[in-house]
Amino acid sequence: MTEQPTDTKKRALLCVNALLEKKAKNLVVLGVSEVSSIADYFIICSATSSRQVQALSSWLQEQLRKQGLRPLGVEGETYGKWVLLDYDDVIVHIFYEPLRELYEIERLWADAPRMDIDEKASHLTDLTCR
Repeated sequence: MTEQPTDTKKRALLCVNALLEKKAKNLVVLGVSEVSSIADYFIICSATSSRQVQALSSWLQEQLRKQGLRPLGVEGETYGKWVLLDYDDVIVHIFYEPLRELYEIERLWADAPRMDIDEKASHLTDLTCR
């Protein structure tokens, strides 16, 4: 059975809300479906320490596991500098702040519609990348 686009958006929203709950910094959602075949959404956020990067990754996996979702792959969790979590058509990047500034990953996808999420937000009910 083919997954519906709304399922993808729902998965992305689950990721965003889990990251907001644990105070991820500088949270951005990129709608990359029109500019890449890799995924539909990239979710990018920062943390102020390696330990916080690892904690965000752990928390996200735990929250999605409760919804019956497991990542296809997890890279970088041991070092806590840049963790990539692959949830099929939703890819989550959790960066240690200085590395995010160094790699400027959003610049690579500058043509993708974007949604910057206010750090004061505690829960979102919809995602709209523009």
